[in-house]
Amino acid sequence: MPAPARLSALFGALLTVATCGAHAAAPAAEPAYGPELEGFDYPHPVQQYRFTSQGVQLHMAYMDVKPAKPNGRTVVLLHGKNFCAATWEGSIDALTRAGYRVVAPDQIGFCKSSKPEHYQYSFQQLAANTRGLLESIGVKQATIMGHSTGGMLAVRYGLLYPEQTEQLVLANPIGLEDWKALGVPSLGVDKWYEREQGQNADKIRNYEKSTYYVNQWKPEYEPWVQMLAGMYRGAGKQIVAWNSALLYDMIYTQPVVYEFPLLKMPVLLLIGTRDTTAIGKDAAPAELRPKLGNYAELGKRAAKAIPHATLVEFGNMGHAPQMQDPAAFHAALLKGLAAR
Repeated sequence: MPAPARLSALFGALLTVATCGAHAAAPAAEPAYGPELEGFDYPHPVQQYRFTSQGVQLHMAYMDVKPAKPNGRTVVLLHGKNFCAATWEGSIDALTRAGYRVVAPDQIGFCKSSKPEHYQYSFQQLAANTRGLLESIGVKQATIMGHSTGGMLAVRYGLLYPEQTEQLVLANPIGLEDWKALGVPSLGVDKWYEREQGQNADKIRNYEKSTYYVNQWKPEYEPWVQMLAGMYRGAGKQIVAWNSALLYDMIYTQPVVYEFPLLKMPVLLLIGTRDTTAIGKDAAPAELRPKLGNYAELGKRAAKAIPHATLVEFGNMGHAPQMQDPAAFHAALLKGLAAR
């Protein structure tokens, strides 16, 4: 049984499912992981792409999972801000069963990859790192699929490398609006760092329950809470928080929404319409908050702006439809990939 599945079974015995607005109870024993998620097992073997960037030796963890019966296509899975490559476990299984080779990296600053003390984070840089990884393992063309922050990165990748991008798949991407232009105040790196130093499992769980899972909770979500929270309990929690702060500032200051009309490849939008994600929403003026993160509208707006877009909406899902209803999500995903 893969590690996340084992963890899910363990947490299932320890958790009470949320009812009447109460969040699920935290497990009695909470793990602490290293700054590169040491101690947390991934569902497939983890390899390292080693390279130099901005004068620093870095390593980028990734899983490269090959199907039993290849169809000749590769899908690259780009995780979100609060997730890791491991959280793609269900999608990796669905895609490889359908014949796709799957490459799932942890971006620099996340999870099992390097967390440099100083790094100028940009979506261009992360896209270039990803392209270098793919070239190192012989992937010339691929479908690029991103969730949440990974959706912003997927768009940037498609803009930078259109000839190497067969198709984009955006699963509840953030960046469908420009929060800065709408009036969300800039927190800056120092304020983000202060916030991230106070991160814990209860905060993560409560946020994900309301935003990712439409105020519902299942025991199988808990391993991903502990995966993230465990890095904030470990000896390297300060470098984890520092890189997270730098990444939040990147997300806030580098919108991609204005460039949607420049995308040349087919784009599949998979949108849970009950999502309300918006970076820095809690710091925005009270009158602005209800207007932010309206995915029922944002998904339609993005589909109109992107020249070759196909929109699939999930009316009862939040920010993580691939986890909330894996069967429905993967059916739509495989249909959209086959239609390319």
